[in-house]
Amino acid sequence: MLKLFSGTSNPVLSEKVAQELKIKLSKVEVTRFDNSEIRVRIEEDVKHDTCVIVQSSSNPTNSNLMELFLMADALRRQEARKVIAMIPYFGYARQDIQHRDGECVSSNVIIRFLESIGIHKVYTFNLHDEATEGVFDIPFKNLSAFSALGDAIHHYLDQKNTEVSPKNIAIVSPDQGGIERARKFGNVLFGHNDFNLAVTEKKRDLENKHQSTALSLYGDVKDKVAIIVDDVATSGSTLINSAHFALDQGAKSVIAAIVHRDFAPGTAEKIQKSNIEAFFTTDSIALQKGSEFEKMREVSISTEIGNALNIFSK
Repeated sequence: MLKLFSGTSNPVLSEKVAQELKIKLSKVEVTRFDNSEIRVRIEEDVKHDTCVIVQSSSNPTNSNLMELFLMADALRRQEARKVIAMIPYFGYARQDIQHRDGECVSSNVIIRFLESIGIHKVYTFNLHDEATEGVFDIPFKNLSAFSALGDAIHHYLDQKNTEVSPKNIAIVSPDQGGIERARKFGNVLFGHNDFNLAVTEKKRDLENKHQSTALSLYGDVKDKVAIIVDDVATSGSTLINSAHFALDQGAKSVIAAIVHRDFAPGTAEKIQKSNIEAFFTTDSIALQKGSEFEKMREVSISTEIGNALNIFSK
């Protein structure tokens, strides 16, 4: 039997997934003590069941990760047959290489925790670098939110009487490292790979967090709707700088397609005040109070999660 458990990071998404699977969320007690420790207690019989934990490792990242680890351990102690981790947003994924001498490779550390705690399989969405998949020694599946985002943007442009074709639209990567990601989104949006792909040259400040400088934009965006594609937005600086360059080079308008809204304080306000026309994102990370803004269009990934987990309910 399949049983679905929700961590506390994104209970609304977990409830949507339960509806997709036509099951009820299973009961779990999560207690947070005043000294910041967490206690998890499974309140159902899970012996010989396949148990799925839905938990994004978003802010507060460390607390949400520890909750996931403890929940997995509790399920294993109750003799669950398999424990599946559905991690819509995989925190620490951007810390996947050693940028400077003396740094840790944080994503590898998190992966080793997941493996050692006895998790059978891990799912996530649009991992920052697909090469990280090779670090896992347990089954791993990198799902994509591009189809859901592409459908939503297609509908938005249809309502504005803008034909969704390469003659009207340019796909933009906000940095060199995201070119393949942007290309994949374009393939989903147009159904082929014959389209304009532009890229912003960016220099990141490794000594200061959330600091980068956009230098230029290469590619044809003139008289086109520029769709900037990225896996995550935190400070919003990369996104806003790319939008500025696209408009400066003659783009008619700019739309953002960002999978994960891992916002720092003030990011929502910055994007709302920017020249970006619409900001499309998913519910992989729960919307925090104060992060709502008019330009944001939320797209749910609950259907994609439900489709991925259906194999365990048969």
